[in-house]
Order: sequence, then C-alpha cells, then structure tokens
Amino acid sequence: MKKNVALVLGLLTFSGIYAQENKKEKDTLQNNELSEVTIIGSRSKNRVKTDVPVPIDIFNISEITKGAPQTSVTQILNYVAPSFTSNPTSTADGTDHIDPAQLRGLGPDQVLILVNGKRRHTSSLVNINGAPGRGSVGTDLNAIPSFAIERIEVLRDGAAAQYGSDAIAGVINIVLKKNANYLSGDVQYGANMSSGSNNFKGGTDGQALQVDLNYGTSLGKEGSFLSVTGSAVTRQATSRAGIRSNAIFNAYNAVEYRAAQNGVNVNSLFSNINTTPNSAQIISTLQQYAPQVSYFTAAQQTAIAGATNITQMQAALGFDATNNEINYRGQERSDYNMSVGQSELASGQLYYNTKYPLTEITSLYSFGGVSYRNGKSYAFNRLPNGAGTFTQVYANGFLPEIESDIIDASSAVGLTTQLFGFDTDISTNLGSNSFKYDVNNTINATLGTNSDSSFYAGKVSFLQSTTNLDLSKKYDVLDGLNVAFGGEFRYENYQIKQGDVESYGLYDVNGNLVSGILPSNSPLIVTDFFGNKRGAGAQGFSGFQPSDAKEKDRRSGAAYIDLELNATKNWLINGAARYENYSDFGSTVTFKLASLLKLNDNINWRISGQTGFRAPSLQQKYFESSSTQFINGSPYQVGYFTNDSEAAKSIGVENLKPETSKSISTGFTFKIPAANITIATDAYFTRIDDRIVLTGQYARPTDAQINGATSPEQKDALTLFQQAFDLKGVERASFWTNGINSETKGIDLVISQKYNVIEDFTIRNDFALSYNTTKRVGSLNVPQSIVNAGGDPYVYSFFPESSRIYLEEAIPKLKANLMTTFSIKKLDIYLRNSYFGKVTDPGATDVNLDGFSSVYEHPEYSAKLVTDLSLGYQINEHLRVTLGVNNIGDVYPDRNNPATPAFTNTTPTLSPAPSTDLSNANQFAYSRAVSQFGLNGRFGFARLSFKI
Repeated sequence: MKKNVALVLGLLTFSGIYAQENKKEKDTLQNNELSEVTIIGSRSKNRVKTDVPVPIDIFNISEITKGAPQTSVTQILNYVAPSFTSNPTSTADGTDHIDPAQLRGLGPDQVLILVNGKRRHTSSLVNINGAPGRGSVGTDLNAIPSFAIERIEVLRDGAAAQYGSDAIAGVINIVLKKNANYLSGDVQYGANMSSGSNNFKGGTDGQALQVDLNYGTSLGKEGSFLSVTGSAVTRQATSRAGIRSNAIFNAYNAVEYRAAQNGVNVNSLFSNINTTPNSAQIISTLQQYAPQVSYFTAAQQTAIAGATNITQMQAALGFDATNNEINYRGQERSDYNMSVGQSELASGQLYYNTKYPLTEITSLYSFGGVSYRNGKSYAFNRLPNGAGTFTQVYANGFLPEIESDIIDASSAVGLTTQLFGFDTDISTNLGSNSFKYDVNNTINATLGTNSDSSFYAGKVSFLQSTTNLDLSKKYDVLDGLNVAFGGEFRYENYQIKQGDVESYGLYDVNGNLVSGILPSNSPLIVTDFFGNKRGAGAQGFSGFQPSDAKEKDRRSGAAYIDLELNATKNWLINGAARYENYSDFGSTVTFKLASLLKLNDNINWRISGQTGFRAPSLQQKYFESSSTQFINGSPYQVGYFTNDSEAAKSIGVENLKPETSKSISTGFTFKIPAANITIATDAYFTRIDDRIVLTGQYARPTDAQINGATSPEQKDALTLFQQAFDLKGVERASFWTNGINSETKGIDLVISQKYNVIEDFTIRNDFALSYNTTKRVGSLNVPQSIVNAGGDPYVYSFFPESSRIYLEEAIPKLKANLMTTFSIKKLDIYLRNSYFGKVTDPGATDVNLDGFSSVYEHPEYSAKLVTDLSLGYQINEHLRVTLGVNNIGDVYPDRNNPATPAFTNTTPTLSPAPSTDLSNANQFAYSRAVSQFGLNGRFGFARLSFKI
C-alpha cells in the first residue's frame, strides 16, 4: 500500500518539475480550478471555492468524460472523488439495479442530493440485502443522465443547518447544462475484454452501447435558454462465476429422470412424502427404473431393490450422483453456474433545464426529467437436488430472473425576483421513484405443476413534493454582510403494492392457500422426496403480501436563517440555524458556525462546527415483506417488522426517532503561484447518536425454549417474541431501530496543477486522497425485553458482527487518484491511477487456520491500483474521437475464501479442514458482500463526440 501511495505522489512530484510561470488563468468552469464559482455551501452569490469556509469539490463533467470510460454519475464520482464511494453489487435483488452511494464513509442516506440547488427525492428501494449501506435508503443518482450535467459540486461537510435532513455527511449538488447555442452528442460502445469474461473463459462480455444528445437554444430573449438531453443505454450482463464444485444431482434425481423419459413422473405420486398413502407405488416405481441407471454400483442397486419403506428408499437414494449424471445428460458442471456480475440493463432518459426572463429582475425557470430503466439480474440457482426445485417441471433445475422496471420522474418550477429589496427564489419541486418487480423462469414449488413460471411480485414507490422560499440580501456592514433566510414545506408518500397471490403464497398439499405458517409436523406441508419442505412464493424473489401493502405519508415544515459576514477583507464568518417540524416525530433545531481566515494572499485557514440530524425515512419506518430464504440449505419464512407494528412494539422496539450528529472540520487551502499549484487539505470528525440500523435476524422462539426459561422475565419476553412472529407469520425477522452510536474521522487532500510545458503542450495533474474510519462507540441501544428474552445471544443478534463489518470495514478507508492530462494541440492523453484501499468481508472464515471458522474471523482483500488510459483527438471543430481502456491492467479484487484453502507444501493440511465457504461452491470467485471497484476487469471503449 505504501509503495502504491508513494508511486502516486512521485508521479505528481515528477510532473511538477516541469512547472513554468504561467499567465493567470480566467476564473471559469473550463479551467476547473479551485477558484471556480460555486453556489453550494454559501448563499452569497459568486462565492469562489477558496473563499468558502468548508471543503468543496467542483467536477466539470464534460471535461471529465472526454477521456473517462465511466458514463453513469455514481461511477464517474467513484473514480474522481475519493471521499465518494459507490459499490456495485451482484445477486442482491433490487440493489443490483441501484448502486448505493456513500460520502466520507457514512451511509447512503446521510448525504443530501440537490439538483440545481433543490432537494431531490430518494429512491423507493430499501437496501436490505448483504451490501454496504444495508438498511439504508439512498438517492438514485444514475436516474440523471451524465450528459445532461454541467458540473457536480460536492460539499464535504455537514450542512443540515443549511439544507435540512440527510446532510450529515455533506451535500452533492448536480448542476444541469444551460447551453443555448448548439446540438451535441456522444455515441459510445464498449465491452469487457478481460481474462475473467464469460466465467473466466476470456473473450468479451458486458457489451454496452450508449447514445447521448443535448440540444440548447435561446427562447428569443436575452438570458433565456432551453437545454434538452436525451440518453439511451443498452448493457449486457457480465459473468464471473467459477465452475460449480458442490453436489448437483442425487441418486433420486437420476432415477426420476429415467422414469420421466418413459412418461412416468414420480413427483406426481406424492405431495407430502411423510404422509403419502401410496408408499408402495412410489417404492415400486423407483425400483422399476433404478436398474436403468447404469453407473449405480451393485451395492447401490441392491440397497434400492431391498428398500421396503420410504425411509429406507430415502437412505438408498440419498448419495451424490453429480459427476455420472452430468455425463449421462451430456452436460458440464459450468452449465449450473450462477450469473454473477453486473446486471443486464436497458434505459432511456429525457431531461430538460430552462429559464426565461420575464422582466429585468424576474425570471421563470424549470428543470426535471424522466428516466426509465429495465434491468435483469439473477438469484441463486435452484439445483435439481434442492427442495426449491420441482424437478417434474425443471428437470435440470433453474436460474430465477429478477426483472425490474424503475421509473424516476421529477419536475421543478420556480421564480426568481426581488421582493422588498431581497433576491427572492420561490419554487416547487415534485419527484417520484417507483420500482416494479417481476420474477421469471421460476416456480412456486408448493404449487408444483399448477404453478406459473413468471409472476408480478409487486411494486414500491416514493413521492416527494417540496416547496421553498429563499430570500437573500447583502448589507454594507463591515466588509460585507449577506443575510439569507427562508422556509421549506415537504410532503412525502410511500407505497407498497402487493404482487400476484402465487408470487408469495404458501399452498398446502390440497392446493389451498395457507395463512401464516404450518407447524413443522403438519401433514399439509408440501415436501420433496426427502421430506424437506418446499419454499412458498416465487423462487428467487417472493412477492409482497397483502399484509405488506400500505400507503403512508408525512409532512414537514422548516425555517432557516443563514448569515455570512466579512468581518474584514481577510476574515469570513458564517452562521446558520434551522428549525424543522415533522408530522411523525416532532421538531428539531440544528446550528452551524464556520470561519475562513486568509493568512496571506496564498494561504487560507478554515474551520466549521455544526449539529445535524437525519429524519428516519418512510421506507425505513414502513417497509415490510415476508419471503422464503434458504439458510444453511433449509427454507425459512423471513420477514421485516415495521417499526410501528404491533409485532415490533410487543418486543419493546420503540418508534424510530431522528439520528443526531455533531461534527467539526478544519483545514487549509494553499496556492503556489510560481508552480501554478493549489492544495486543499481538511480533517474532520463526526459523531452520530441514535444511528438507525437494521438488526440481524431473530428466530421464532419455540415452545421448548419458552418452557425452559430460567426466569419469569425471560419467559414473558420469549412469549412476546413468539406472539410477534406468529402475528407476522414468519420464522425469522429483522427490524429497524436507533441501535448504535458511531464516530467517523478522516482527512481529505486535493492537489491541482496546470502548466504549459511548451507552446501547444499543456499538462494538468489532479491528485486527491481521502482516508477515514468509522467506529461504533458506546453500548448498544438494546430494548430491555430483548436482553430479557435471550441474554448475550439476543444482544449479539441486535447488531451482529457482520453489521459491524458493513459499518466499519466494508468500503475502502483509503482512496486516492491521480489524473494526468497531456494536451498536445488536437490530441489529449488521459492517464488516471485510482487507488482503492483494503476492505474486509463480513463473512466468517478461518483466518488463523486452526480448522474452525469464527464469526469474529474475516478475510481481508488487499488494496489495488487501477489504471485508465485513453486518447482523444479533435478531428475538427465539430468531431472528436476517443479510444480508451478502463482498468488496463485487468486488475481484480482478491479471490474469495474457498471451503478448503489450497495449502502449500510448507503448510500442513488442517484436520478438520475449514468448513466455511464464502465462494458458495466456487460461484462467487470474488466477494459478493464487498466491492472496491467491481469485478468486471478490463473495459475498452470507443466514443465519437460531435457538436454542431
């Protein structure tokens, strides 16, 4: 790691040797320097970056994407802003289609997103699966086409007192294009050309085609404009699974397959093998066709022929027959690989930004757009030997497909004018996000042959309406006082719509829909041949049930004041206070105080301190679902208790309240005019109390556990738990709670340099580094009833070790990048090195090689350096072509932890061998739980850009 960082710093220093005196550059966006004009973090107009008492990054998207292969907003920021992290996921249901985004190591819901300075709505998706940001709700940045964006401003400082809830980590402001003079466009094609492509067979996969158009025109009046952007993307899936190493077929699968070839379906002879009345027929049928399995040994055939009851036949047919049966069916183990990698995607987006002056002081503006994305990802394979596979329908098992339809729409309209001498901005903004689920190539195994293969699984949606009034005015006090104040009214609505009844239903042996769960010994349970109960609902993703469906809303109002005083020409003081009132939890007040001191013409010192808050999202308060999940190979009905439900209240869970924070940030900005270098460095600390987390899974207490309670308090608590589970009809459950307190501290460094080597030869270096750590501090906020119910084991499940890893170690603590651009007349050469620090997998494994896996032992995946290289040539004033490669070295994360390590000759084989397999039988060659930069390997692209 140290060598890689030294290399990056060395490259920067080497470039600096050639620095020469340059003429002072104009303060424009095109120069992309630390002195660009910005609007975020300060309500004083024309404030520049070096004059703002908080750290701000400005990213000129059109300049960045000239040479970068990344085209989505999250991936652009992931590679250029080290304080920003976005982790692509695989096999995580809806999270495969919306990448969670984090700032300064905090959660996806602790960064506020603005568009043109106005609050943007969040996604309707709750991240409930294994991924960083588990339990949180973020904003779908990729719903906005990057080609519609002029610049992105990242405020790396708490700003709840200025902008309201969610701004604990900072604010990202997306500024849309407003050109009024031309038509421009990009056509880009690319693919992964990697050793890992096509499940490590090589070649290419993940082919992607993107077409972007932007048209800007004047509306016939000076200062008016209309900018419209359209974008269309098709992206193929990538596959990075190893060859499956576990059992696929058992002997029963082989015999039933021979019977099916002769028109006899053995599975149709029973529904519950434990209570079937025709045991003799089943046994005789299996004995009739077993001799047709030529690879069964004489002893195996004898055991089958001698079975006189179902139990004996189960024992006789329970052995693994995978290798022989695969050969018989003309298949390979790789035919049963999962689909592990990026999801398949097709999208279309249309955005606009417009302004029209009505008078000299009054202008009307509007912006917004619509995005539609259709995605396809995949669940875990249902193998022929699994209870979730009804082999009478899928003789070779199946791979469920989860199809998403995501519609994101927004529109804002506003008026700027002067009112009583104040610059006034009044606006209203409506935004919505909906996520519809369909499950294909699947089955409800409890229905068997009566089941469909595709289901509508339901839909979640979120709507937000925001109305703002902002006023500001400058006063001639000392060296200038800017006074800003205003208010905000916000309405939010969250809905869950149920899916098809078969998508979630549990059916009994008679084909009747079951309410709740059946007792484990019930004769009505649908089983496979070996007596394992079959899972309810659509395999891969169970639909939302009627009990999950709901519509909830809330309202909030806010008022703020923001004062910015230039006490002297070298000393700026900023203070802000904000009051907010929510209809569902009450009021809160936050404050911020910041200062900038110009020590001399080239050095500024800045410091800020603030309190903050984040209101619990409606999604966290009201998301509810029940589905079949396979845990250690067995199906369980797993649910989520809503925070205000009777089930949650009965076990002592209180209603969610806001997270509260305290933070401080301080740093310096430096200019070295002789070398044309600017430097900004900032250190920060953030404490968050009552942080909202999703607990681990609790199991329904059994009657035996209740009867075995060691105290009346424990018996009462366990009884309440059992009643809560029965009320929801699930066997395992999680819930949201203000469970922990955390502390985050870190440092950011940004260095920029631009200079002319000779005429028509310019070199620009941009180096950025971010290091931060987050730790849970203090004791857990565990309800006493949970402590009473199970003591330490129940306390552990409240915030398990895997949750700690997701919070503290699942994203890189250290990120850095060095972007060097060589401009030689019409040719631009882009070289970017991105450093991603080490991460830890939340899965348990045998780190110390003692033969046993502990929940406190986790694999670490080492730091990596990813290099991008591209060449851009300006053919003429209208056409430009760019060729490039992302990850030119074809770098991958470290390999996942297998069941049995490949020991060297110097390492003794352990007995017993480590049992934990994080690769899921070699399917996840790389971790599915954490991701530093994805797992797609080398990506090559060609782009044609035009402007007319």
